Parts: sequence; structure tokens; C-alpha cells
Amino acid sequence: MDAPTNETPSYEKAMERIQHKLALLPDSPGCYLMKNKEGTIIYVGKAKVLKNRVRSYFTGSHDGKTQLLVSEIRDFEYIVTASNMEALILECNLIKEHHPRFNILLKDDKTFPYIKITNEPHPRLEVTRRVLKDKAKYFGPYPNAFAAQQTKKLLDRMYPLRKCNVMPKEVCLYYHIGQCLAPCVQEVAKETYEKMTQEITSFLSGGHEEIKKELQRKMHEAAEELQFERAKELRDQIINIDALMEKQKITVNDAKDRDVFGYAVDKGWMCVQILYMRQGKMIERHASVFPFYGDAYGDFMSYVTQYYSDNPALPQEILLPEKPEDLEDPGAIDAPTALQEWLGVKALVPQRGLKRQMTKMAEENARVSLDEKFRLIERDEERTSKAAENLGKAIGLESVSRIEAFDNSNIQGTNPVSAMVVFIDGKPAKKEYRKYKVKTVQGPDDYETMREVIRRRYERVLKEDLPRPDLIVVDGGKGQISAATDVLENELGLYIPVCGLVKDAKHKTAQLMAFDPPEPVYLPRDSQEFYLLQRIQDEVHRFAISFHREQRAKSMVTSRLDAIPGIGEKRRKALLKHFGSLKKIKEASVEDFRPLSIGEKLAHEIINALRDEDPPEES
Repeated sequence: MDAPTNETPSYEKAMERIQHKLALLPDSPGCYLMKNKEGTIIYVGKAKVLKNRVRSYFTGSHDGKTQLLVSEIRDFEYIVTASNMEALILECNLIKEHHPRFNILLKDDKTFPYIKITNEPHPRLEVTRRVLKDKAKYFGPYPNAFAAQQTKKLLDRMYPLRKCNVMPKEVCLYYHIGQCLAPCVQEVAKETYEKMTQEITSFLSGGHEEIKKELQRKMHEAAEELQFERAKELRDQIINIDALMEKQKITVNDAKDRDVFGYAVDKGWMCVQILYMRQGKMIERHASVFPFYGDAYGDFMSYVTQYYSDNPALPQEILLPEKPEDLEDPGAIDAPTALQEWLGVKALVPQRGLKRQMTKMAEENARVSLDEKFRLIERDEERTSKAAENLGKAIGLESVSRIEAFDNSNIQGTNPVSAMVVFIDGKPAKKEYRKYKVKTVQGPDDYETMREVIRRRYERVLKEDLPRPDLIVVDGGKGQISAATDVLENELGLYIPVCGLVKDAKHKTAQLMAFDPPEPVYLPRDSQEFYLLQRIQDEVHRFAISFHREQRAKSMVTSRLDAIPGIGEKRRKALLKHFGSLKKIKEASVEDFRPLSIGEKLAHEIINALRDEDPPEES
């Protein structure tokens, strides 16, 4: 939420200090640390040009998530680095150290199994889910533990490395069945281990075809020498290799290990998809869904950096999606290049061919996963309407059919707007959505904004005898509820229940506040009632933000045209109606203005004024 009015003096002081510090920012790469009024680090970012990137937070318009971050910034620090790569690594370390609440933290409870060749005098093969920096060799990830265990079992039969964790004093069963060299009782040459390790590495890195050919040669030799049991054993090993390495739908001929990344964003949430290609085959995909607060591409690359920061089991190649064309950050680091320098692994942004298809596939999977998050709770109408009914019971109402929800949006008090969405029986009624330009409130005063919008809405409900809601939902806690209730009861004589939706540190729906005085209402996080509230909050926030952007864009266009001598309100409207946008006016020729009765001199003035106003990149 925006800063309350009682914070205004300190807020203005903080903004003044920030403006002074902005003027001193260097042109160097580095990291910046945003702080709130308590001095707590709330966001860490990186930049190719610190001056451009940090200044961008305090100029222009932002989406809802970034707006929330900016509204809490009261100070910042920065650390200059020698290169983009250093900035990338430093950002990763700072996020891990400070755990800023607006940063993406890779907290993934899903771990995949790996096959490990231990770094010991007598190496072992083992399946593990813990990847450590212990100089061992790791291969994977495998789609599941069974696949990893089957592969290890096959390698155990082919390569007789020791199986025991602690060296015994006498030989065990594995020695007798030919699956151990018995280093416990006899010396094993270092060269033997090196040869076996190289062959296992080759096998797990995609060289299984060569291993299979060698096994076929040995099988034929054994058969010619009438060693049929040995030949049968070798034949079974070949069959097992074919079974494990069975071709899949997506294959690449070079058999490299690759991680393919894609991402999608919607309603302030991001989904990152990772496609695991091993030995040229796609063996698994994995999705992570989380809220994000900064620039989408920048936060995505921060996620990738954190993903590899503690993982020595690197692929041979990392495929990344293209940087968005409309990326508004001139100081953004060339993250793929920096990532490649840091990891020593190829990090590519493919433009065509099969690799490009793979990144597109990852992006499409991310979009599908994100859509699924929002649609899953809508698929069952009965459950949706039941959720509204149960929500009513939780706050002591007999029935809740019609819900009207409100959210306010502004950036440091500019272009303040509010929006209302309507849900009937748990489903959005989009024809009844309403937008409000805030008229009487100056500055970022959320409570007074709420009073004005509630007053205007329900004065109209009374005047035009419109349907009254069973429940009003406001974005906020006790203060917002009290403001809305005061207007309804003391000014309009309406007694409609009001509840508030409080967000947690990650800007997710956390709690429902209701009753008089307001107090928390417990709803299980996995209940349909909670999902309904989350959907209502997401929808009203989306609607408010989209309206705010629209108004801000209009005001910017208006101000630019009004600044040109000879352009009044009438001509401004005519220009926009004729050309459709400021961009098209700027690109027009003098002849294009004649239908509007605008002469050559004024046409030149308009074109030159608009082109001159296009600012270069901040220096």
C-alpha cells in the first residue's frame, strides 16, 4: 500500500535525500540495495550502468508490483563492481545474505536424484539428491529415483568399483559376483580407476553408443570362444542400455546435456520452466511459480543465477529465452554473457532452428502452468458458488451472492485512481466493473481515497436503486475497513458488511479481516474460500493497475501536445482522433496534417517538438 499521510514529512525528507544521491550515481556496473523506513534491505538489483538503472525507479510509470516496491523505498546503497560478471555474482550473494522480501529466492522443495562418482582413492558410485562442492563428479538430474537407481545398477555390473561406505577387512559378496575389485585386500592401480572413471563419465555424458559397440564386440568374441554365459551377460547389458537410453520425442543428435529455460508472467506472478535434456533427450521438466516485484526479465535472470550458484552439476549448455524488445532498462546487464563467463558453460539465446524451438517450448509450458494456476479454481462451478456460500458463513452471513471489491492505485500520489470489480456466486461479472478517477484527495492517502470512492459508488446505488452487495471487500486492513464503514453507516445510512484482505511480505493474499472491530478470520490456505478471495484480490488489483496505466499514458500524451504553442484542447483532440497515437503524429509528414487544416509552419513545429522531446538514454 502507499505511504499513509502521517508519514508524509519523513517521506518527503527521504525523497529529497534520494534525489541528492541519484545525482551522484556513477556510470559503472554494480549492485544496488533498496531500503525501507526501518533501514531494512527490501530489494537487491544489478545494473550495467548504476546511474541509469537506479534513476529509473524514481521516474516514469511502473506496474503494480514495482509500484509497491517503490512506495516502500526510503533510501538506497550501491556497490560498484569491475565487470558485469562481478555484479551478477555479487547480486546472488547479497540476496542470499539479506533475504530481501521483494527478491526472488530459490526455495524449491523438489530435488532430483544425481549419480555421483566420489572423489576418493577408491571411488564409489552412488545415487544422491545432495549436490556438494566436494570435487566429486555429478551426473543428472534424473527424472526419478528409479531411473537413477537402474542406471547405477547397470554401471555396477559393467564397472566393479567398491560398494561399501567403510572399507571392510575381508572380501564381500560383490567381489565374488565380479562387481568389486576388492581394494580391501589387494592393491588396485590408480590407472585402473582412472580408466573406469573415464568410461563411466563418457557413458553418462552421452557416449553410451561407443560403450554399446564395445560390449557387442566382446559379446561376439565370447560367443566365438564358446563362453555362452559371458556372452549372455553382455547381451543383457546391451539390452539394458537400450532400455535406459530409449529415444524420446525430443532428441538432439549431438547428445549434449542441456538445461532449457523459459518463463511467463501474468497478474504479478512468474512461472519459470526448466527442460532437462540429458544425452540429447528430454528427460524431465520442472516448473516454479512465484510472485515477482521488479523487472520481469531481470528477476528471471536472478532466478537462473541463484539456481546455479550452489550447483556444481552443470550441463554442457544453457539455453535462455530472448530478452524482451520492450525492455525499459537501458542499464540492464547482458546477463547471458555474464552467466557464461561466471559458470564457464555456454549460455546461448538461440535465434532459429531446433534450439529456438526448445526455448519456445519451455516458454509455452510456462504460460500453460501459469494459466493453470488461475483457472484451476474456476473449473468447477459448483465448488466456486459453494465457496461464496462458505465464505459468508465464516463471517456470520446467511448468504453471500454479490461481492463488490475495491482497490486503489497511484504512484507517489500521482494519477490516483480506484477500481471496483463484482463477483456474483463466485464468478466475475465484468459488465458491472467500474473505474474511478480520484477527485478530492491530494497525495498518497489511501484512507481518504477509500472514503471518496465508497461514497461515490453507494450514493449512486441509492440514487439509481442499483443492486446492493451482500459483502464489500477492500484491499487493506483495519484502517481501510474503518474508512469504508464510516462512510456507509454515518453518511449514507447503509449497513453492508465490509471485510479487508491483508497481504503478506510476498504480496500474496494472507488474511481476511472482518467484524466490528475488525479481527482476523481463519480460512485454510488450501480451501476454496481462500482461493476465491485470492482471485478477487488479483482481479481488482489487475483492473486498478490497468486503469492507472491508461490514465497515466493519457496525461503524458496530453501534456506533451499542450506544451506546443498553437495546440489547444480542440486541436489536441482532433490530432489524436485523426492519427490515433503520439507515435503516429511524430512519424507523420507535413502533408498528413492538411486534412486537419493545419498549415506547413505549425505542422513542422508539432513534428519537431515531439521529436526533440524524445529523451536520449540517461547519462
